[in-house]
Amino acid sequence: MLQPKKTKFRRQQKGKMKGNTKRGAELSFGSFGIKSLQSKWITGRQLEAARQAITRQMKREGQLWIRIFPDKPVTKKPAEVRMGKGKGTPEYFVARVTPGRIIFEAEGVPLERAKEALRLGSQKLPIKTKFVVRRDYVKE
Repeated sequence: MLQPKKTKFRRQQKGKMKGNTKRGAELSFGSFGIKSLQSKWITGRQLEAARQAITRQMKREGQLWIRIFPDKPVTKKPAEVRMGKGKGTPEYFVARVTPGRIIFEAEGVPLERAKEALRLGSQKLPIKTKFVVRRDYVKE
C-alpha cells in the first residue's frame, strides 16, 4: 500500500478541492494513460487495486507509471466515542485528484491491450476517467 515514509505533521485539515488540475495533465512517460474527469480523494488501497488489475492484464509486459501519490492523512475516531477529546488518529492516506490529472501511464504494449488494461484499472477507482493516447503515437 502506498503511503509516505515520514510526514512533517501527523494530522491535516480536510481542505477544499476546487478547479481543474494545474500540473500533471499531460502524458510525460508513456504513450497511453487514464485521465480523471472528476475531483475525489483516491486511497492507497484503491490505487494498489488498480495497479494490480492493470499489470495483470498487461501480462507484466511494458512499463506502468503511477502519477499520483497518497500523501494526505485521513483521521478517524473509534466507533461510539463521545464528542471532543481532540482529533482522531490517522487511519489511511489519500491522493487529491482534480479533473484533468493523469493517474496511470503505460508504455511497451499494443494499443488494444493498453486500452483494455487501463479500462480494468479505472473500474477500481471511484471516479470517471478517460483513456488518452500520446499525440505523436503511431500504431505499429
